[in-house]
Amino acid sequence: MNATTNNRFKKKSLALLISVALGLSGQLAAAEEVNAEDQENAEEGVPTLIITARKTEENIQRVPVSVSAITSEQIFETGIDDVTDVQFHTPNSTLQVSRATNSTLTAYIRGVGQQDPLWGFEPGVGIYIDDVYIARPQGAVMDILDIDRLEVLRGPQGTLYGKNTIGGAVKYVTREMSGDGEFSIDATIGSFNQRDAKIAAQIPIVEDQFYFGLAYASLQRDGFGNFINTGDENYNKDLTAMRASFEYRPSDSLFFRLAHDNTQDDSNARGGYRLTPSLVTAQQPYADIYDSDTSLPVFNDVETGGTSFTIDYEINDQTSIKYVWAEREGDTYTNIDFDATAVNTFDVPAVYDDEQTTHEIQVNYSAENWRAVFGYYDYQGEACGAFDVILGLAGITLENGGCVDTESSSFYGQANIELADKWSMTIGGRYTKDEKTADVYRFVFLGSVFPEDNETPIAVQSDFNGSEDWSEFTPRIGFEYQAEDDLMYYFSYAEGFKSGGFDMRANESVNPLANEPFDPELVSTYEFGFKSDWFDNNFRLNGALFYTDYEDMQVTVQRAVGQNDFATQVVNAGESEIKGMELEGLAYINDNFNLNFAIGYIDAEFVRVDFFDPNLGQTVDVSDQWVISNTPELSANVGANYTIESSMGDFSINANWAYRSKTNIFEIPSTLDMGSYSLFNIGVNWYHPEGQWKAGLHVKNAFDEEYRVAGYNFPAVFDNQGNLVAPGLGGEDTVTGFYGDPQTIALTIGYEL
Repeated sequence: MNATTNNRFKKKSLALLISVALGLSGQLAAAEEVNAEDQENAEEGVPTLIITARKTEENIQRVPVSVSAITSEQIFETGIDDVTDVQFHTPNSTLQVSRATNSTLTAYIRGVGQQDPLWGFEPGVGIYIDDVYIARPQGAVMDILDIDRLEVLRGPQGTLYGKNTIGGAVKYVTREMSGDGEFSIDATIGSFNQRDAKIAAQIPIVEDQFYFGLAYASLQRDGFGNFINTGDENYNKDLTAMRASFEYRPSDSLFFRLAHDNTQDDSNARGGYRLTPSLVTAQQPYADIYDSDTSLPVFNDVETGGTSFTIDYEINDQTSIKYVWAEREGDTYTNIDFDATAVNTFDVPAVYDDEQTTHEIQVNYSAENWRAVFGYYDYQGEACGAFDVILGLAGITLENGGCVDTESSSFYGQANIELADKWSMTIGGRYTKDEKTADVYRFVFLGSVFPEDNETPIAVQSDFNGSEDWSEFTPRIGFEYQAEDDLMYYFSYAEGFKSGGFDMRANESVNPLANEPFDPELVSTYEFGFKSDWFDNNFRLNGALFYTDYEDMQVTVQRAVGQNDFATQVVNAGESEIKGMELEGLAYINDNFNLNFAIGYIDAEFVRVDFFDPNLGQTVDVSDQWVISNTPELSANVGANYTIESSMGDFSINANWAYRSKTNIFEIPSTLDMGSYSLFNIGVNWYHPEGQWKAGLHVKNAFDEEYRVAGYNFPAVFDNQGNLVAPGLGGEDTVTGFYGDPQTIALTIGYEL
C-alpha cells in the first residue's frame, strides 16, 4: 500500500504500518534487529512492522521476498471477515470458497495453486497457523479470531516452508499474550440477520510467567437465497470457533506454548445456480443467483481442529532453538447437488476424513557477518474419503473412495552473508523426501447409494493399491543491494516442489493407466524487486518483476463418458510459463489522511499439455486450448483512510475499490468463466477517547456486484442451431455456478477491558 514517486525526493528511514509490502531482505536466518533509527521513526510516523514470514522476527522493509501483511487493526477497520477478503487487498492472489462448500479454500498465488479440493491432492499454496502447516483445504477458510496479523508470501517458499508452497504461503499469526489480564467482546448485527459474537480473554495465573488465553466466536447469518423446492436456506452461515492456549515464560530466554483450536461449520450445503435450462425438469435459470433446487438433504458438517506445543529457547546471544509439535484432524460430511434440480439426476454426497502429525526443529544462529537458520521437519498424515455420484435417471450410483498415507521429511538451511558495505547474499536449500501409499476403489451400485450405506456393488471399475516416493532438493540464492537506508534492490532465484500422488477418482475401466501415480510439480522463479521510501517518507513504493518456469503442473480433468459414466485424469501438464509484476504503494498525505494501492499483472500460458482424451482414446497436445485457471491477468485495489478527531473520539472513514479482470474457473474455457468485475467497500469506525469502546459500520460490495467464483461444468452437446446432440452426465445439462457475497451492511460494537 504505497504510492509512486521519483528519485529526486529526499527520503528518511520509516518503517511500515500496514502490512502490504513487496520485497524482503535476504536475511532468512536469525531475527533482524530493529535499529535505533527505526525505533525513532516509529514514533514520528508509520510504526515499524515486525513480521515472521521467514520464521524469524524481521522488519518487513528489510527482506527480499514479496510479502503482504495485514494487521488486526486493519482487519477491523476494513471489515475483513475471513481469509478470502484478503485477495481484494493484495496483488496476484486468488483466495476463494471452493465450489459447493462454505469453508474449503481454493488458493492461487501468481498463477500457482490447486482448484480441486479432493482428498489426496496437495495444495499449491501453503496455509499455516503459527508455523503449523494445514495439509487439507477443508476448513481453511478460517474466520478472523484472536489474530495479530495475516501474512501472504508470494512466490515459491521451498527452502523455509518446504513442499506445497510453490505458489506461496498464507500465515495466520495469533496474538501472543501480554501477561496482563485482558477481556474483549465484539458483537455484530447486519444484513440477512447476521448476528456474530466474539469473546477473547487472557488471565495471568502466575504473574509475569504463566498465562491462559481463550477466544470464542459464534457466527450466524440467514441465507442469501433459498432452495426453492424445499424452503431451506442457501448460502447461510452457522459456525462456531474457539482457541485456547497456555503460555509459560520461566525466564527471558525460555518460552512454552500449548494451544488448541476447533472450528465447527454447520451451515447448509450450498446449491449452485443453473446457467442453462434443465433438460430433465425444464427448470429455467432463477432470477436470483443465490436460489437453487435440490434433491438431497442440505445437511453439511465440517469440523476441523488441532493442538500444538512450542518450545523456544535462546541458548545465548548468538544461538536459539525452537521445537514445534502439532496434531490436526478434520471431518466433513456434505451433500452436493451438481445439477441443482429437484430430481436426483446428478447428486454427490461425500465424506472426508484426515489427520496429520508434524514435528519441526529450528536453529537460528548469528555471527558477526552472517546469520543462518537450519531445521528438520517431519510430517505424517492420512487422508481418506468417499463420494457417491447418484445418476437417478440411470438408476445407478458410482462410488469412488480410498485413503492416502503420506510420510514426508526434510532438512533445510539458509544463510545471509554480508559481502561488502552495501551488498549481501542469501543462499539456502531444502532436501525433501515424500512417500505415499494409496488404496483406491470405484464401485457401481444399483439405485441411490450414500457413503454410509453398506451395499453390494454390481461392478468394479477400479480397485488397486499403489506406493511411490519422490525426493527433491530446492535451492534459493539471492543478492541484495542496500543503495541507501531506505532504498533496497534484490534479485533471487528460488525453486519449489509439490508432491506427486494418486488419482482418487481413478476409473481403470475407461483409462487403464489411471492407477499410475502422477509426478510432482516443480517451479523455478526468478525475481527482481525493490523497496523504497520517498518524499520525506510520505510516499512508499515497493515492486517486483518475476518469471516462473512451471513444470509438470498437476491439472485435474473430469469428462463425461456417455451419459452414465465419467473419467478423470490428473495431467502433468508438460510446461507453462508465468511472468508478471507487482506494485504496492502507500501515500501519507498528513496525519489524518492516507491512500494505498496494489497492482498485480500476470501473463500465464501453457507451453505444452499432453492429455489422454478418453473419448478419442489417445493422447493429444491441448496447450493451445487450455488456460491457467483462477488467475486474472490484472488485479488492482485502491484504498483511502481519513480520520476525524473530536471530543467524542476519533472517527475513521475507510473506502476500498478492488478490480479483477476476466478469470477462468477451470483450465478448459467454458461459460462458467467470469468476466471482469469491481467491488467497492466503505466503512466508518469510531474509537472512544479512553480506548475501551469502538464501533464499525461497514458496507461491503456496496453496488451489489454479481461475481462468480466457482462452478461445475458437465454440459450437454448442442449443434450450431442450438439443437440437442447429446445430454451430459446423468442425462442433464449441468452448468452451475457459485457466487461471492452480495451487498451486506454490518454494525460491530466492541468493548475491551
